[in-house]
Amino acid sequence: MKIFGIFGDPIEHSLSPAMQNAALRALGEEACYHSFRVKKVNLKDALLGAAAMGFSGLNLTIPLKEKARELDFLQPDPLAQAIGAVNTVSFSESRGIAGYNTDGWGALLALQDAGVKVRDKSVLIIGAGGAARAIAYTLEQEGAEISIANRSTKRAQDLAASVGAMGFCLCDLERLVPSVDIIINCTSVGMGEGDPRLLEGRLLQSRHAVFDIVYNRETELLQDARAAGAVALDGVMMLVYQGARALEIWTGKKAPVDVMEKAVREALLARQTERR
Repeated sequence: MKIFGIFGDPIEHSLSPAMQNAALRALGEEACYHSFRVKKVNLKDALLGAAAMGFSGLNLTIPLKEKARELDFLQPDPLAQAIGAVNTVSFSESRGIAGYNTDGWGALLALQDAGVKVRDKSVLIIGAGGAARAIAYTLEQEGAEISIANRSTKRAQDLAASVGAMGFCLCDLERLVPSVDIIINCTSVGMGEGDPRLLEGRLLQSRHAVFDIVYNRETELLQDARAAGAVALDGVMMLVYQGARALEIWTGKKAPVDVMEKAVREALLARQTERR
C-alpha cells in the first residue's frame, strides 16, 4: 500500500486527509493519506524518516514550507526553487526526495473560478510565509501589481524584492487597503475563533475582491467583505486545486477535482455540526 501524508504544526485543522483519501479511492489507488504533527526543528528527521519508511509523497503546511527549501537533500523543481518554498514532496528511486510548489497554481485557479481577474490589478498580500511567497510569485507572473504587508517589515520587504513589489508593515494597512483591488490573507489569522481582525471592516469596499486562504471556517475578514458587498473567497478551492496538482505529481493520473471538493465541503459541514 502506498502511504501519503501531510506534515505541519498545527495540523488538527487539516482537511487534506479527507480530501486526498476520497481522491485516492476514486482513482482506484491502494493507498492511504494521514496527517502528522511535525515541528519545524524536526522536519529534516521527519522527511528522512518518511523516505526510509517508503512514503510515496507528502504535503507540507504551516510552518514548514520555507524550512523544507533549506534542506540540502531535497531537490526542488525550478518553480519551487524560484518561489523559495516547498509544499509538495515526492519520493522516488530516480529523483530521490523532490520538492514542488502547487500553492500558487491553486490560488490562481481559485481566483479564476470566482471570476476575479488579476492581470493589471493591484494585489495586497498579507503575510510573508511560504503560501504568500508562492501566491506573490504566481500573480506577479500573471501581470498583477503586488504589495506585501507583514508583521515583520523586513520579511515583507525581502519577499517584495524577490517579485519586484513593495513591502510594508501591518500598520500600513489603513492606507493600503483603499488603494488596491484584491486583498489576500496568507496568514493563519482567522483560523481560530477569537483571533484578532487583520484589518478594520470599514476599509473594505464593494469593488474589492477579498481572498482568505484559511479554509476551516468563515473568517471575520470574509464576514466583513460580504457585509461590504465585496467578492469574498475562502481557501477551499485553493486547497482543492493545490492538492489536485500534488496528487497528479505523485500518481501521474488526472485528479478528480469534483470528488475532492465534495469531500472537503462535507468534512467542513460535519465539523460545523459537531460544534453546535
